[in-house]
Amino acid sequence: MSLGEQIEAWTRRLNDSIVDSPRRVIVVFLVLTLVFAGGIGLVSTDTEATDSFTEGLEEQEALDAVNQEFEDPFEPEGESTQLIHSGSNVLTKEALLRDLRVLEEVESRDNLRVASSNGPATVVAQTLDPSASTAAEQRRVIESTSETRVRQVVRRLSENPRFTGTLATDFNPTSASASASITVISHDVPAGFTSGDLQEVQTTIRSIAADQPGELTAFGSGVTNAETASVIGDSLTIVMPVVVLLLLLFLVVAYRDPIDLSLGLLSLLMTVIWTFGFLGFSGIPFNQQMITVPVLLLAVGVDFGIHIINRYREEAVAGYDAIEAMREANNQLMIAFIIVTVTSVFGFGANVISDLTPIRNIGIVSAIGIIFTFLIFGLFLPAAKLEVDKLRDAYNVPEFNSAPISSEDSTLGKFLSFPAQASQYAPIAFVVVLLVTGGMAAAYGSGVDTSFETEDFLPPEEQPDYVTGLPEPFAPSEYTVTETINLLEDRFSTNQDQSVTLYIEGNFEEGHALEALDDPNDDAVGSLAVGDGGAAQPTSILTVIQSQAERDPEFAALVARNDIDGNGIPDQNLDRIYDELFASQSGDRAEQYLTPDRRNAQVDYAIDSSASQSEAAADARAFAEEFRYQTTATGQLVVFDAVTDIIFNSSIQGLILAMGLTGLFLVIAYAVLEGKPLLGIVNLFPILIAIAFLLGTMRYLGISLNALTGTILSISIGLGIAYSVHATHRFIDEFNDGAGAHEAMIITLSGTGGALLGSMLTTSLGTGALALAITPVLGDFGLLMAISVVYSFVFTIVALPPAVILWERYDGVWNGMESVVTG
Repeated sequence: MSLGEQIEAWTRRLNDSIVDSPRRVIVVFLVLTLVFAGGIGLVSTDTEATDSFTEGLEEQEALDAVNQEFEDPFEPEGESTQLIHSGSNVLTKEALLRDLRVLEEVESRDNLRVASSNGPATVVAQTLDPSASTAAEQRRVIESTSETRVRQVVRRLSENPRFTGTLATDFNPTSASASASITVISHDVPAGFTSGDLQEVQTTIRSIAADQPGELTAFGSGVTNAETASVIGDSLTIVMPVVVLLLLLFLVVAYRDPIDLSLGLLSLLMTVIWTFGFLGFSGIPFNQQMITVPVLLLAVGVDFGIHIINRYREEAVAGYDAIEAMREANNQLMIAFIIVTVTSVFGFGANVISDLTPIRNIGIVSAIGIIFTFLIFGLFLPAAKLEVDKLRDAYNVPEFNSAPISSEDSTLGKFLSFPAQASQYAPIAFVVVLLVTGGMAAAYGSGVDTSFETEDFLPPEEQPDYVTGLPEPFAPSEYTVTETINLLEDRFSTNQDQSVTLYIEGNFEEGHALEALDDPNDDAVGSLAVGDGGAAQPTSILTVIQSQAERDPEFAALVARNDIDGNGIPDQNLDRIYDELFASQSGDRAEQYLTPDRRNAQVDYAIDSSASQSEAAADARAFAEEFRYQTTATGQLVVFDAVTDIIFNSSIQGLILAMGLTGLFLVIAYAVLEGKPLLGIVNLFPILIAIAFLLGTMRYLGISLNALTGTILSISIGLGIAYSVHATHRFIDEFNDGAGAHEAMIITLSGTGGALLGSMLTTSLGTGALALAITPVLGDFGLLMAISVVYSFVFTIVALPPAVILWERYDGVWNGMESVVTG
């Protein structure tokens, strides 16, 4: 017995066990469902949107070192919350009192763990009365001071960095006005203080601030994580009912029988329970990106369910009783289901090669979920359908509509088979046109952008009307993070996107250390060459030394005595220079650029504002190689660019891996099962064209490959191949029964084509419902998935018929040549 015959025999035995013992199968699956339900309570939620993407990157590790080793005098130690006040003028007496009232309420609550606070209101109050140490005392000081006196103090503080560092860049000392301010509240947190504790603290402070008149809000990582968690919950609340409603609507049309519909929905529910149970037992956290997984599984489950019920009905209409109809339908579909499952696992699971943990987790969970989908729809659903039909017969319950979706004689069947009718006259021309247009679409799509931005994971500043108008319990939470981030970027000189940082490791007490720090600056590269004559504009320990020397003649003399070559950069006794510098009024600033042990330094470089993220990051990495010491380019811009590169590489590698494994598997599968290996290439052909058009569509719509859409290419292989596999497998059945390729394709598209159409409608609208999600990253993914499914269906109908006609011609020639050679 050949391997193919052995596989067919095994699948028949498996099918017989389902058909002959349906109750046993049902019981086993219900017990397993209870087991997996126990894991749902163990599912954890990951609300740190970007941290999990940057974890383990060299650039992120360097940035962590910078944040840990270099002290900013205006940044508190430990955890902190930013109280942000915006308005026409936040430096009026009343505006300062609003800040202090919030601080007073916050300080009165022990659970908010306030250690200290620093902002314009506290600085003004302590300038008026240095003994006012609490917010309540400071409030009383401001209340007892005239508006005129407050303005005088504000003007006097205009040279104080501790004061001006808390104000927007539009601060005007003359008018004593500014449009925004930041008050930093430091928290005294104990050991074991978690991100969840910080989230509770900061959201409480935000609620207190919201009770004050004016534009006051709290901001920090806890608030961001709280809103990210709300995004997950709100997106599920909005998307899943729409998905279920659309699935229900189209399943009603596809099944046209309430009992069959109930079985299909039960199977879908079991799939979700199994998958979430696996999430809980495996410890993989649920994040925004993971919202796509249940939607994808529902899409594949719908496809399986429609095919099994539709094929069963075809056999029943042909005259078989229930048991034999199911046995015949499942014998025909089991191999197709296995092929679809394996190829879907390849497509979804190809993302496990990514270096980014969230993308890798999506690959793992979706691949496992597809296996669950196959087991439930391939084994449980046929058993449940049989058992229900037995009860129907016992209690004389009629079937509402048992006809298949389409047939050769139906209008829909004739419409779906039209491409097969047309392609018989010029199959080569059809294939050439598809190859040329697909190649053009792929070439155009190769220019698609790649991006990674925090804003992808956050709700837009203004939600669309269909979201804000939703009634309870679907109404989303109020989101402030994006608005706050935009305010900070607009009104404060954060410069995160206008600079890069070099993290330098070495002994900075060596005589040549500062010279080595300065040497590359005269010949900067690309976007870093923003100074005169193409020089760089760095801010480093050397610039701090030079600034202090300009203010302090004694320190300038010390520097000059140790400057051997007279270029303004000391070459000896650097340890003494550092000691004097750190002990001076510039000591706080020096701590931002050199560690106390003089072993690590950071240098901030201004970059050309017109440079793209990728250009600036590439220039920073190239510039880092010019330094004598071990140097790493870092900063948020560089870190995000590194993630962007990984997303792009993962997308291309995942696509190649999914395509290669799928193609190899299909060739082997058809060679073993049917002795027709070239059908594997034919099977893959429509999906390759669909992927090419998907890439072109992404670029045309301006959708980039990002943290989630970067998975779309390999996932489209896994999801789209189901359409081609089902059509090809049905074609083989008809072809082996004696029909020619053209006739077999007509039968296939007029019969199975109806199931494919029903599956496409439910899947595209179901996945497309993700476009209603709160965040852009989910919306783009849902839109692309819907487009991908439509393309997969269309090109299965259009590209498969001419491909199989050519296969029939050239496979016959190939077999004839093989016979001559072996003869």
